[in-house]
Amino acid sequence: LMFIKKLQMILSLFIRFTDVALHRLQKIKSDLEMVLLTVQLKNKKLEEDLESLKVRGFDELKNKIMTLKTYKKELLSALGEFLDEHFPLRLVQQSGTELLTLHISNFILINKLMTTPHEPYVTINESFWPPYIELLLRYGIVLRHPEDPKRLRLEAFHK
Repeated sequence: LMFIKKLQMILSLFIRFTDVALHRLQKIKSDLEMVLLTVQLKNKKLEEDLESLKVRGFDELKNKIMTLKTYKKELLSALGEFLDEHFPLRLVQQSGTELLTLHISNFILINKLMTTPHEPYVTINESFWPPYIELLLRYGIVLRHPEDPKRLRLEAFHK
């Protein structure tokens, strides 16, 4: 009988201990679930923030590009007006070839530099008026190719 009472006491202590342990485990589980939920919410918020930053960064870059394109058009237009006013094409025909104005010559050089910066040289032909080519060379606006004098490139003023 004594043995049974001791076993009952041990069993009751064991049940109490397991109840306490179970309660602690349930509390730990509950805490971990809350932490998991918090981390998941934070992760979702960070993903949304990252996506909005990507979109905003892309939009800002697109706006800057549009602003620069507009500015480039304005500069080219102002340059064209200046060149047409101060450097009109002399009415000289050479072997039936239509000569390019200084404005168009510069436009060709600028576009070549912008579209193919790795190969900025333009081959000059009889449509380029020689006095304008000499003017551009004399003032360092264009440079001749080191091996081919018939090729010119715009001086890289931005470097």
